[in-house]
Amino acid sequence: MGVAIVIVNHLRIVATQLHEILPRYTKMPVELISEGLFIRPDRVFIIPSQRDLHVLDGAFRLKPISKPQGWPDVITVFLRSLADHWNGKLIAVIVSGYDGDGAAALCDIRDVGGITIAQKLDTAGQPDMPASAIASGCIDFVLSPEKIAHEIVQIAASSKPWI
Repeated sequence: MGVAIVIVNHLRIVATQLHEILPRYTKMPVELISEGLFIRPDRVFIIPSQRDLHVLDGAFRLKPISKPQGWPDVITVFLRSLADHWNGKLIAVIVSGYDGDGAAALCDIRDVGGITIAQKLDTAGQPDMPASAIASGCIDFVLSPEKIAHEIVQIAASSKPWI
């Protein structure tokens, strides 16, 4: 597709295993993000646990998690960093999860010309995050997971490069 897919989840204590599991389901290389790793298309990048994720000069920057108590806001931190420091195209997708992480930064993504998508609430195992995203008023599409994938493919085909 010519896009980089970055998965940012709420792991604080337990290390993620997504970089070991996802290669069974995709032909794209899957990498656990390390400091200074450059963002490249046609790859899946996974945030490590207990880290905030930032972007600067086309590379990932990792910092200690800024909200160690309660639900972290790692998605909000990452989306704001993208809006401030990424000069390419952006698609932000908020899916099933607790709390409202990410919602506070969706307008920032739209303000820089990005596209925002939230998972349709009746398809979410935990609808807090997509509900908060929708309530932000800064969502372009509310779609089922299958339609999210289709929409990303359509958007990516219309213009590159996207993240």
